[in-house]
Amino acid sequence: MRTAVEISLYPLDADFIPAVKGFIERLNAYPELQITTNAMSTQIAGEHVRLFEILGMETAASFSEAGRKVFVMKVLGGSAP
Repeated sequence: MRTAVEISLYPLDADFIPAVKGFIERLNAYPELQITTNAMSTQIAGEHVRLFEILGMETAASFSEAGRKVFVMKVLGGSAP
């Protein structure tokens, strides 16, 4: 099943750009995901299980960096491939 996620990262730090750019760059390293980024959020589409596996790893990587962060997500379930 394909799933789409709209995700926004809000680092609670005045120097927020490196954290956001790093997260987006890491997501773009996965060729199985379709990624579209705009000024407010990133839309990610892919196979449901793999998409959430990647999001789990990459949000954990962001949380392991210095500073507190908030992720806001909207999830849209899709149809079978």
